[in-house]
Amino acid sequence: MSLTVGFDLDMTLLDTRPGIQATYDALSAATGVPIDSALAVTRLGPPLVQEIGHWFPADAVAEMADLYRTLYREHALAGTLLLPGVVESLAAVRAHGGRIAVITGKYEPNARLQLDHVGLTPDILVGDTWAESKGDALRLHDATVYVGDHLGDIIGARAADAVAVGVATGPYSAAELHAAGADVVLRDLTEFPAWLAGHLS
Repeated sequence: MSLTVGFDLDMTLLDTRPGIQATYDALSAATGVPIDSALAVTRLGPPLVQEIGHWFPADAVAEMADLYRTLYREHALAGTLLLPGVVESLAAVRAHGGRIAVITGKYEPNARLQLDHVGLTPDILVGDTWAESKGDALRLHDATVYVGDHLGDIIGARAADAVAVGVATGPYSAAELHAAGADVVLRDLTEFPAWLAGHLS
């Protein structure tokens, strides 16, 4: 069977917090609504509308989410940082003849812009997914491993019967990722190439 490895985006491959914080600050400035952007970036993972709903009334959430996505293109890309081990991990998948699938909750066109900005080119990109819907995307593309930092990523991997690899680079500790059902937890992606080689052997 061919190998396809799925990766989450925010806080798994990329530290997007500086740009996301800048985008929330821009949204606050554009609307006059106070937003604690430092708090917002501690809660990355769930759908954007969930976070927007903390700051705006329900009947404004869809409009504000659209405005956020527009502001994102101007404010979020410059602060993006590659997390440790990303380049080596993607190279390891390809060295084993595998495909790389980025399965993310981020709005897909913005996810593409962000990946292009840092020079990462996955074989597959699926945006606007969360928890069980990540599982749907993983199944669709025959991914057998999914790597993520959030409890929702573990749910997605489990839904697809994929190996759930947690990385403790996001809001959850290794112990919390294990407790949520991760099959393996890595400190960060610097440990992924060696784990993948052992897994495939």
